[in-house]
Amino acid sequence: MRQSSGPSYYTEETLRAAARYWEEKNETAVKLERGRLWEAVEDYLKANNTCALATGTGSYVRCTPIEYSWHDGCFWMFSEGGRKFIGLAENLQVCLAVYDKYEGFGKLSGVQVMGRAELVEPFSEPYLAHAAYRKISVDFLRKLKSPMHLLRVRPTRINCLFSSFKELGCDPRQTLVLEEESE
Repeated sequence: MRQSSGPSYYTEETLRAAARYWEEKNETAVKLERGRLWEAVEDYLKANNTCALATGTGSYVRCTPIEYSWHDGCFWMFSEGGRKFIGLAENLQVCLAVYDKYEGFGKLSGVQVMGRAELVEPFSEPYLAHAAYRKISVDFLRKLKSPMHLLRVRPTRINCLFSSFKELGCDPRQTLVLEEESE
């Protein structure tokens, strides 16, 4: 699992304990009502347009900054291509993050999203609908030497970190589980 040249505090046991940290803390967390949490997440995602998209397969991992649109409960991303497709060719499970500039613990805002990517067929109905949403001319897209790829990411889990939740009497870290994740 880990590579080391000598004894270390980081054993399999300490790493597993570290990995369980938020799950254990979440058991006693004061939670925001689900509808209000969803509304806060949607407002935040609509107010932003750039994420870090992580894809991977085997020992290959890629994290790509990419512009997104949020609508219909999904992230939508046009892409010319790139090395992120190495992972997507074999593994459609992705993670993405949207976050504000760090300005201290009392001013945190961001989300980490686990989800499943879908490669939307060029010029299909959803592809054309998203182009219209983005106000991108279909004629422009058809004239490209290679069609723009469209990724749609359906979130399965969204971990939120909003310091402002403290003002509502809730823990700043909240989780929305949208569908059961497969391990």
